[in-house]
Amino acid sequence: MTSIAVTTWSLEQTAPTDLRPAAVPEGDVRVVRAEVPSPEFSRFLYASVGGDIRWTDRLGWTYARWLEHLDRPGTETWVAYERGTPAGYVELRAQGDGVVEIVHFGLIPAFRGRRIGGHLLSYGVARAWDLAERWPERKPTARVWLHTCSKDGEHAMDNYRRRGFRLFDTKVEDEDEDEVAAPGPWPGAHPA
Repeated sequence: MTSIAVTTWSLEQTAPTDLRPAAVPEGDVRVVRAEVPSPEFSRFLYASVGGDIRWTDRLGWTYARWLEHLDRPGTETWVAYERGTPAGYVELRAQGDGVVEIVHFGLIPAFRGRRIGGHLLSYGVARAWDLAERWPERKPTARVWLHTCSKDGEHAMDNYRRRGFRLFDTKVEDEDEDEVAAPGPWPGAHPA
């Protein structure tokens, strides 16, 4: 088995004024909250967005596990649509004590490079900053954070920095490269 070094960067914003929103892309692009917990839809988004960059940790989740995760107060999924077609998503999770994590963010490969990502990230971060308003039992948001890694899309780090995120931690770990194939939304979806 081959081992590769994977760098993980953790980034944060500590005030709503840190957000530098991207321009709204041209055309019919909308961002809508997926308000009804749907394991099928969420698994579709997860596999379609992360399949080519080895998002695999949730692929083995059962229906019940997905439903439990999605139904948790403080967890929200926001989906970008281009002309009615899902293009990507951002998942937020309030962690308590005024901290909100952007757990997953990304675009389906066919929609990358169209300026949808900056807009979707801006939208998600703005919602993270007002998450406490929608979940009054939680403290006001004081920090929004996320992590990305060297396996993510080539423009991910630039997008996060352009939106006002600052680096606060870096880790390098060896990972077994052959351990999991990148499945895409279904086996063979992303030809070599």
